[in-house]
Amino acid sequence: MKMIRNPGFLFLFFYLLGFLSDSPVDAAVKKYQFDVQMKNVSRLCNAKPIVTVNGMFPGPTVYAREGDRVIINVTNHVQYNLSIHWHGLKQYRNGWADGPAYITQCPMQTGQSYVYDFNVTGQRGTLWWHAHILWLRATVYGAIVILPQQGKPYPFPQPYQETNIILGEWWNGDIETAVNQANQLGSPPPMSDAHTINGKPGPLFPCSEKHTFVVEVEAGRTYLLRVINAALNDELFFGIAGHDMTVVEIDAVYTKPFTTKAILLGPGQTTNVLVKTDRSPNRYFMAASPFMDAPVTVDNKTVTAILQYKGVPNTVLPILPKLPLPNDTSFAMDYNGKLKSLNTPNFPALVPLKVDRRMFYTIGLGINACPTCVNGTNLAASINNITFIMPKTALLKAHYFNIPGVFRTDFPDRPPKPFNYTGVPLTANLGTSTGTRLSRVKFNTTIELVLQDTNLLTVESHPFHLHGYNFFVVGTGVGNFDPKKDPAKFNLIDPPERNTVGVPTGGWTAIRFRADNPGVWFMHCHLEVHTMWGLKMAFVVENGNTPELSVLPPPKDYPSC
Repeated sequence: MKMIRNPGFLFLFFYLLGFLSDSPVDAAVKKYQFDVQMKNVSRLCNAKPIVTVNGMFPGPTVYAREGDRVIINVTNHVQYNLSIHWHGLKQYRNGWADGPAYITQCPMQTGQSYVYDFNVTGQRGTLWWHAHILWLRATVYGAIVILPQQGKPYPFPQPYQETNIILGEWWNGDIETAVNQANQLGSPPPMSDAHTINGKPGPLFPCSEKHTFVVEVEAGRTYLLRVINAALNDELFFGIAGHDMTVVEIDAVYTKPFTTKAILLGPGQTTNVLVKTDRSPNRYFMAASPFMDAPVTVDNKTVTAILQYKGVPNTVLPILPKLPLPNDTSFAMDYNGKLKSLNTPNFPALVPLKVDRRMFYTIGLGINACPTCVNGTNLAASINNITFIMPKTALLKAHYFNIPGVFRTDFPDRPPKPFNYTGVPLTANLGTSTGTRLSRVKFNTTIELVLQDTNLLTVESHPFHLHGYNFFVVGTGVGNFDPKKDPAKFNLIDPPERNTVGVPTGGWTAIRFRADNPGVWFMHCHLEVHTMWGLKMAFVVENGNTPELSVLPPPKDYPSC
């Protein structure tokens, strides 16, 4: 596949006209039709029906400019209930368009449609969209590319061309069936059978020569790769044989550029890199493999795509990159330590310096009794020892219309009792409390939240995603957070700003944000297996003092449960 110089060429001529006529004062409307439908797809010598958007795997890229209004009509033609989340879009006052099922909306049932109508305000860069119910995001996902306003250049050298690199996971069997079987047993679901790049596993897998993503490049140029980790359960390293990459953006926020041989992305994260094609013309593998520095099994096979210099024949065997080892914690810590916000007058890092409310959330795994499970127990996950129970109606609807009995607002700011969070593995008293408990937050409150991993069953890295907001990652460390010593080391000048952050294995991460977006906003681990076990909660952010600082009314086609 050749790279695209102007992504608009992928779409109809009038979409392209929309891009060309955009101006900062005259925002365009971008319209899309998403038909969710089954499609037979063959990978790894196996054919199976999968859920897709418009029969595409991955799904179509949503293109817009900063300031545009985007209208996406989604029609559900499959047997599953469905909702779609626009990951990283802030959806100011407009949680109705955010997408997580039973949090901001009831899902679309078979035959139903729903229009996601939102403005892209103050954001530009690479984000992505995915199904936000069951495990359907295994195949229902795609890129969101937000171009800067017309006439506003990138704060880095203009690339010659650009392309999307979406990292995913593939199961040979039907993953929904496998998940249901695992839940009935009370055990974890199976690992994926392969990773994919743009839906393709690459030639290191059986029957996959023809399922290989190829990018043709010219020598002496600079290319922009928009890399997205759409995997369900794996943090992934990504690198290109023989080529350095310059990181210029994470989670649609510009960064101070730095050069690296490999990048690391947790599920849900995006990274834009510049690549100079200054090597001898050849075929070079682009590859991704998992990072896992805890005693947890993962799909450790390497997915590859090909960076092919123009004129080099297809018969030349590509060169493999040397990626970090799966348990290379020091590379991960070093890499994440280099991520810093650009923090220029045009792109300031507005870190809250005064904190109104401090929260400390412990992240743990557990085991609860399960009379209906074959094992008599099932695995659970919790925040502050609370395993979140999904409601039967959407939380945002219950909040907006004051429907009683759907949720409580007494989610604690601290765990029930302190302990040595990252000491020896704790294997007794692993029961958790359960409930649909939310944290109520006054409008415009500045929050500092420390996410602390624990050794309940095992330590593990957790990528946490907050809907409706970006946040600043002001600090991170190994072991137990020390509220007396650790804040002195916080970066309050140019910390990375993102929507998804990895909490290190046996460690902690501190984030800060201003709660200036009213509504109900989901926060959860972006490892699908942990989310399913209850590693999630939500914030209810109250309205401000005026209608302009309050949640918008729901749209007329808002689905009911």
